[in-house]
Amino acid sequence: MSLKKDNHYQALVARDAGLWLVMPQTFMNASGRAVQMLAGFFKIPAEEILVVHDELDFAPGTARIKQGGGISGHNGLRDISQRLGSHDYWRLRLGVGRPADKDSGADYVLEKPPAEEREGIEGAIARSMESMPLMLEGDMQAAMLKLHSQDKPIAQKAEEKKPETRKPGAKKPEPAAPPPKQETKPEGGLKGFFKSLTGSKK
Repeated sequence: MSLKKDNHYQALVARDAGLWLVMPQTFMNASGRAVQMLAGFFKIPAEEILVVHDELDFAPGTARIKQGGGISGHNGLRDISQRLGSHDYWRLRLGVGRPADKDSGADYVLEKPPAEEREGIEGAIARSMESMPLMLEGDMQAAMLKLHSQDKPIAQKAEEKKPETRKPGAKKPEPAAPPPKQETKPEGGLKGFFKSLTGSKK
């Protein structure tokens, strides 16, 4: 499918048989305009619409499918829901993680992600495309099972803490006694996976 600019819908549009692909070219908070116009003209119910969007609540590398639900402050989803008059459309949520400053989400989603996180996001998109044939067949449960079992989330790096400064004349604290030596076990599961991704980069 090849996307072409359509000024009527204010979007990039492609069509293959009964399948429409629409990428709105308006501001995020007007994303529903193209969806409403196309769905209204071709009589497409909300239950047959899949909206792909970024998800701050998921780590990069995570992809989830669900139908309906809230908008979680997402201006694009808010506009789509209002214009369709329904929350019952399907969503493909691609994790991008949260910024350290929770109040800077709007700027955060416009920034270029670090290479490691971008690799995770692109991997989630690729796995979503592998599940797309099941979605197009209408077998959303199978698509969810396939996609959700292949998550590869990327651990975001926390902000570095500044060293504490001592006041002049303050006594140096006594060193703590070393903890008893314990037998260490190889890390497994997600914890080991995160470390393998981030351990070589400081």
